[in-house]
Amino acid sequence: MAAISIRNVDVVFGNHVEQSLALLDKGSSRQEIIDATGDVVGVHNACIEVQPGEICVLMGLSGSGKSSLLRAVNGLNTVSRGEILVQDGDQMVDIASCDAKTLQHMRTRRISMVFQNFALMPWMTVIDNVAFGLEMQGMSKPKRRAKAMQQLEMVSLTEWKDKYPHELSGGMQQRVGLARAFAMDSDILLMDEPFSALDPLIRNQLQDELIELQQRLNKTILFVSHDLDEALKLGTHIAIMESAKIIQHDKPEDIVLNPKTPYVADFVAHTNPLNVLCGRSLMTDVSELDTRDDMPDDMRVLNPHDNTLISVNAEGAVVAASRQDQPLNLHRWIDGQDIEDLAEGLLVMAAADVSMRLAIEIKYKTGLPVLLTESDKLVGVLLDKDFYHALLGKHFTVGSD
Repeated sequence: MAAISIRNVDVVFGNHVEQSLALLDKGSSRQEIIDATGDVVGVHNACIEVQPGEICVLMGLSGSGKSSLLRAVNGLNTVSRGEILVQDGDQMVDIASCDAKTLQHMRTRRISMVFQNFALMPWMTVIDNVAFGLEMQGMSKPKRRAKAMQQLEMVSLTEWKDKYPHELSGGMQQRVGLARAFAMDSDILLMDEPFSALDPLIRNQLQDELIELQQRLNKTILFVSHDLDEALKLGTHIAIMESAKIIQHDKPEDIVLNPKTPYVADFVAHTNPLNVLCGRSLMTDVSELDTRDDMPDDMRVLNPHDNTLISVNAEGAVVAASRQDQPLNLHRWIDGQDIEDLAEGLLVMAAADVSMRLAIEIKYKTGLPVLLTESDKLVGVLLDKDFYHALLGKHFTVGSD
């Protein structure tokens, strides 16, 4: 069961919704509808599912519809047509059509929200801001303050519990907002560009903290961003929006490798693929490695210029390597190992899903290609051309729907 199921959702702002929907069905553009009715199409025919425990990032330029869709998930924006089903125990509640009592239950028990502008009450202390939602649930003051302290400890703000929002930096205020949302114990968290108002250093730090918190708490998060690097860093899946429509919904790696439209490709062209791609995505397959007539059948050429060779046994495992007829030492990379342990001339074997950022560090330290394996079997190699293709943006081609 999906945590959030968005089905054919339209959101139209204005006084002539039915007329505007009819124009949408006829293929009219957003501008044509504005000219005809004065209504603004915020979301058009959105269809995605968000699974429990994942971070789905809605991203696009300003006005693309990402915040309009996010705010429809907790009823802040009215759904003009379609369904937004949100998991509540063993059942799914349609936010688009539920009554006021059910909507209040979903907002106070199932869905929490973190805003871009922090939305803290300036007359309340930090701890009372964190406990505010619990107060709305009817929790007693001692219990809610105890729970709020737990959340403040989680975001390293216990020493600031009696301060007021104006006494905190922007990053600290956003931590308070996170603590307040997590204090609610809601399984679903909506985050509307929560870090965009912060400077890059603090934003990056809070992104790291959110990833760490998510690993511990396993929430379902719908996150709005206009920054693809942020989306690639945080997202389990990314839904890219343009002109109120979702034009691609994929895993981050697929967004980078297989953009479906020129619009998505333009986003990808300006991001760093090393933040998301793994070795398997860019490797030269073992079947593509050169052989020579003057070599045994088990030998493969990694670099003909310096005669770097490897020997592969019948099971597909690398058993020996040499460069300029001198033996090379093989080294199996273990997760968590210090990169400084590597030395020039060491031929490293790493798992095929090794991050490209780590693979480049290995290449830099050793000066040699990186061998990629699965269950000790060689499946591919990261050669110089593979690294260059990633860095130069040659790793994708634009597909079609």
